[in-house]
Amino acid sequence: MRLYLVGDVPDPQYSGYYTTDRKWGLPGVACPVCHAVWSTIADAYPSVDLSHLPPQEQEKYLARCENDYAEFERLREQVRPLVPPGVHLWPGTGFGPLDGPAQGSFGPLSLVQPWTLLMQREPLERLHAEGLRGLKGCRTQLRFRKKNPPELLELEVLPCGSIHPDCLPPERPAPCPKCGRLGWTRPDESELILDASTLPQDLDLFRLEDFLTTLIASERFVQAVRTLGYEQDISFRELPVRAS
Repeated sequence: MRLYLVGDVPDPQYSGYYTTDRKWGLPGVACPVCHAVWSTIADAYPSVDLSHLPPQEQEKYLARCENDYAEFERLREQVRPLVPPGVHLWPGTGFGPLDGPAQGSFGPLSLVQPWTLLMQREPLERLHAEGLRGLKGCRTQLRFRKKNPPELLELEVLPCGSIHPDCLPPERPAPCPKCGRLGWTRPDESELILDASTLPQDLDLFRLEDFLTTLIASERFVQAVRTLGYEQDISFRELPVRAS
C-alpha cells in the first residue's frame, strides 16, 4: 500500500482565498482532569445540519468555551447520530458548510488550509467516475463579489489511521483519560511514518485520527489526480508505512 501526504505548493497557479467560519460546532472545553482549555480547528463534518434543533440549543453550538464538561458531553452525544459511526467528536468539531467571503480564482482542487480540500463539481464527478472511494462533496456557502462564481464543494474527509509509534517521542505523556487530548505535537513531515495496522482499506482520502490536520491520499487518488491534470495547486509526498 502506497500512501501520500497531501500538501500545498510553494507557488500556486490559482489565487483563490477565503475567510470562513461554520454555523455550528462543538464548544471548546475546559477539561477537569488534565486542566487543558482546548479545541481543534481541523475536525469538521460539513454535511451535518443542526437547523432542526430549537434556537436555544443551536446557540450552544456557537464558537465558545464550555466550562461544564458534563454539558459538553451532552452536546456531543446529541449530535452523534448525525455523524459517521465511530468518529470521536473532539472539542471544537465544526458542523455545516463553510460560510464566509472568498476572492480570487480556484483551481480544480484547492487546499487553502492544509486540512480542508475544496473541489469544483466537474473534477469531483470525474474522480468519482474513476472509482475513487469515500469522496463526499458538500456545498459551501462562500460568497464572491463577482458574477458567475465557481461552485466549490468541500470534501468531508473522515478521520482514519494513525502515525507509527516509532516516529513519536519515547517519553511522551499518555492521552488524557477524560478528554483524550494528546500532549505532543506531530513530527515533521520528513519524519512521518504511518501505522499499517490502523489504515483504512476502503478510502482513497482520509485524515489521521491522531493528527487531524494531516490529509492522506491513496496511490489510486494520486494517480487519478495526475492523469486528469488536477495537480496544479496541491502536492503529494509518499510516506513510509510500517507494521506495528
